[in-house]
Amino acid sequence: MRTILAIAAGTAFLAAISAPIFAADMTVKGELVDVACSTSKGAGGKGADHAVCALRCATRGQPVGILTDDAIYVVTGDWAANKNAKLIDFVAKRVEVTGEVSEKDGQKMMSVKSLKLAK
Repeated sequence: MRTILAIAAGTAFLAAISAPIFAADMTVKGELVDVACSTSKGAGGKGADHAVCALRCATRGQPVGILTDDAIYVVTGDWAANKNAKLIDFVAKRVEVTGEVSEKDGQKMMSVKSLKLAK
């Protein structure tokens, strides 16, 4: 039994440390949203009508993401540091973001390398 548990723990550890190896750079366009509101309120959790609430949540350090047509990419890393300080000017706006994309427990994440307003 101990051997099986040791093998399972070792496999889980290797999977956890190898996840960043499989990350890939990509560029996405979408709206910078408060993740909680966007997922729980649907259409009411995005756009100009929700900008004030999204900004309030972002300044509190709530997770922020890029809402695309098919997914939400939660912003991680330096751009999300200090309660999203670098992202505040872009909340509720359409952006073009390039970064390293990974996935954990079904949630897509992006470590942003560059971000600009989308045309």
